[in-house]
Amino acid sequence: MDAATLTYDTLRFGEFEDFPETSEPVWILGKDYNALTEKDDILSDVTSRLWFTYRKNFPPIGGTGPTSDTGWGCMLRCGQMILGEALVCRHLGRDWRWARGQRQREEYISILNAFIDKKDSYYSIHQIAQMGVGEGKPIGQWYGPNTVAQVLKKLAVFDTWSRLVVHVAMDNTVVIEEIKRLCMPWLDVEGACCEPEGAGELNGCPGGACALAEEETALWKPLVLLIPLRLGLSDINEAYIGTLKQCFMLPQSLGVIGGKPNSAHYFIGYVGEELIYLDPHTTQPAVDPCEDGQVPDETYHCQHPPCRMHICELDPSIAAGFFCRTEDEFDDWCMRIRRLSCNRGGLPMFELVDSQPSHMVSMDALNLTPDVPFADFSDSDRLERFFDSEDEEFEILSL
Repeated sequence: MDAATLTYDTLRFGEFEDFPETSEPVWILGKDYNALTEKDDILSDVTSRLWFTYRKNFPPIGGTGPTSDTGWGCMLRCGQMILGEALVCRHLGRDWRWARGQRQREEYISILNAFIDKKDSYYSIHQIAQMGVGEGKPIGQWYGPNTVAQVLKKLAVFDTWSRLVVHVAMDNTVVIEEIKRLCMPWLDVEGACCEPEGAGELNGCPGGACALAEEETALWKPLVLLIPLRLGLSDINEAYIGTLKQCFMLPQSLGVIGGKPNSAHYFIGYVGEELIYLDPHTTQPAVDPCEDGQVPDETYHCQHPPCRMHICELDPSIAAGFFCRTEDEFDDWCMRIRRLSCNRGGLPMFELVDSQPSHMVSMDALNLTPDVPFADFSDSDRLERFFDSEDEEFEILSL
């Protein structure tokens, strides 16, 4: 029996620690709770996050590839979780809660179908693994946070229902001008007027792929901002710990993907000096949708107290995520980040600038967005700086 299945067995025997009896606030993706009086609310919030784990017995990847991702897919699953949280915020809202056995909304079913383990789902393990091949990552090889972020960026192009802009900020730098150009492409259209009608036509979903609420602005494509970072050499630099904690306090937080040697985790918050995370190292059978379109979804929600680990155990290579549905939310995020950078006693994890510094290479110039699914990006020299240098430091779990 592999280690991942053993992890799943401990779930049944109640060996997961409950939340500590502490007066310190518990922060979960921008929301704070009191562990003494709101434990049920904490668990409801955690359970409502999409939990993607190892699966087995799914259709072979690429037609002849593996039928399970046990031992190699943990970071891919963490990438699914952070993007899944973005889709929940996009279509259901941050306050949405999952209830066991309850018939779910159509939007929720559509989100879940985007991650089902089959080749034609937008963000399936099949799509992520095969898109990674084009980035020099053979199927079955471990990804780092930056690599999975780059792959998710490419796959989001084809998700016309969600109409997201996934931006990966490189060189520890977030460029405001670049993001606004991506999220408001009508600004770059020659002769475009500023009237909402014109902008709506430019940003509408092709072929009626998605119907947006009338009150939702068509002037801004919802932003998923992923920031790959290295917060130290072999261990996390303690000077970053305070800033990292504060990222979980931001209302735009999507959490952090990263982990520790041998395993990747999806970090969704913290309490005291401990990070709270969802662990993908559980092997479960693949799930097929029902004939009525509903998805048996209980295994996609973690129904036990979440895992915790001391923040100093975190591997320094991470990717932090944020979601901004509107331009106002992005402007608010920028304001909060600038406040954090002014705080004494901690180091900023990344730089926020108005326009692109002259030393930075434009992502657009590198043409990182594919024109067709699973395009073969053979110019490895051109893309080398965007691949994870830390990938080889992680060991593959034995099967």
